Amino acid sequence: MLYIPYLVSMIFAEILILFLVYFISKQKKGQIKVAFTIFLLCLAEWTFCLILQLLMQNTSIDPFFFEKMSAFGAFFAPVSFLFLGKIFSQTKIKFKWSYLLLFIIPVCSLILALTNDYHHIFVEHYSIKVEDTVWGPYFTIHSVYTFALYVVGIFYFLRYSVKNSGFFSKQSIFIIIGTIVPLVINLLGLFGIPMPVYITPLSFTVTILCYSLAIFKYQFLRATPIALQKIVDRISDSYIVLNDDNIIIDFNQTFLNTFHIGNLRNQNIFDVMQEHNFLNMEVKILKDVLKKVTTTTKTFRFEKYAASIQKYFIIEINAIISDKNFLGTLILFKDTTQHMLDMKTIQDKQDMLMEKERLASLGQLIGGIAHNLKTPIMSISGAAEGLHDLITEYDNSIEDPEVTAVDHHDIAKDMSVWVEKIKEYTEYMSDVITAVKGQAVTLSDEQAVSFTVEELVKRVDILMKHELKNALINLKVTLRIEPTTELKGNVNSLVQVINNMISNSIQAYNGQTDKDIYFDITKEENQVIFTIKDEAGGLPKEVEEKLFKEMITTKGKNGTGLGLFMSYSNIRAHFNGNITFETKRGEGTTFHIRIPIAE
Repeated sequence: MLYIPYLVSMIFAEILILFLVYFISKQKKGQIKVAFTIFLLCLAEWTFCLILQLLMQNTSIDPFFFEKMSAFGAFFAPVSFLFLGKIFSQTKIKFKWSYLLLFIIPVCSLILALTNDYHHIFVEHYSIKVEDTVWGPYFTIHSVYTFALYVVGIFYFLRYSVKNSGFFSKQSIFIIIGTIVPLVINLLGLFGIPMPVYITPLSFTVTILCYSLAIFKYQFLRATPIALQKIVDRISDSYIVLNDDNIIIDFNQTFLNTFHIGNLRNQNIFDVMQEHNFLNMEVKILKDVLKKVTTTTKTFRFEKYAASIQKYFIIEINAIISDKNFLGTLILFKDTTQHMLDMKTIQDKQDMLMEKERLASLGQLIGGIAHNLKTPIMSISGAAEGLHDLITEYDNSIEDPEVTAVDHHDIAKDMSVWVEKIKEYTEYMSDVITAVKGQAVTLSDEQAVSFTVEELVKRVDILMKHELKNALINLKVTLRIEPTTELKGNVNSLVQVINNMISNSIQAYNGQTDKDIYFDITKEENQVIFTIKDEAGGLPKEVEEKLFKEMITTKGKNGTGLGLFMSYSNIRAHFNGNITFETKRGEGTTFHIRIPIAE
């Protein structure tokens, strides 16, 4: 019946040779493939020595000679198996000098096995049948250490596989069977169960067969487990994974569905870029980023528009690092198309609301024009009528002997008075037109110029006079600053902000008359502070909490909530200033506009 172990041994040897040829021929060898190849080499050396032992057992050659030769593979196989499990669980490890300590006992075992004839510490009496072998005192140390390495290696395999694929996944089941079988057989041999010495390497046949299914069928040596792949295939963001040679080693189904590109696995990212520029990025830029990402944990982020599929993406490029080892690169595509469309819709609606506020401001300006120009025009008309009467009187008095020179001078003096009044009224009209024109222009122009506090107050007074007079509200202006103090910015925009706050104070009185609004201007260090204070009822709590943060109004359907919202934005953006406020129910509200003084 010896042909059975021969046959099994030869089959196992052929399997080992096939695996060795396969892994050695692979051009791209990751750490796990190198570790697996070394483990196979150890098993191959062990197995071939025992095959020779079987073939030569009826010769004069001592069977223990082949046991010594097999020790090179048998004693170092547990260490290689431990590293294989560790690399499998971490994808990639960094060499540490402390790892050399793992080889102390295997090296000692090898030396003692080779010199066993002189001391018999390893084996006292050797037999090809395990149950007839008498082991030496050192063999216990060797066996415990060997099994410890196998147990730790199995622990790495099982923990990682179960964690990522599930205990009852096919990947985990094959790993469990492949690692448990040789361990159990060796334990049975140590407990005296009759079995030939070659049963140990032959038990690894099961291990190799199970691992072969895991490798070729269930992607055992891939970094991405099966269950994890199913999860990432269902997430909404696309991704691709590159190894340290910039070869595409993984991607999810979302990527394929989004970009409509075929299987890209094992292709160079730059070759793919030339054919399908789905990153919408220059190759040179991508090369620079992929080079930088190997030495940093920084995330490189780009906003891109893929015209071919009409989608917007935020592309994030990150290093994949484990225990300070660079494993590869993750390129993540966050689809922001809906967000961009929503933002555009919000922007369009905001533009409409702002346009509505601008039109409301124009309506207020037109009302101010009607009032502010009506009075001086009527005064000019009256002055013209007075001049007409004086001209008629002067014309009739030319040939009247009773009209003296003094009378002519009086008539001329009266004419001068009327001319001065007309001049005063036209200057006022010019100021009104200038102020109104400025406010109309500010709706589309954001030009920054220098202006004085005096000029600002004058424009506020002109533009608010009509509204204040109609509401029977008094605006009390107090300057605690030099009127010639200069500010820089869009004076028309600042006037609009102040006028809006005064209008809000007028409306806060809710129709009450003979009330006061205080407009104080002070200086504090390098800032000018404009304070608008009323003594109305104050702001409701819900409005106070949201003021300046969003568009909110106390005017119901008659308000847009844009006034203070836009005012705050204008002061922050165009003047590098700020607006603060205090309010108290039943007492009133005070706004402070702080503007830096022009240098």
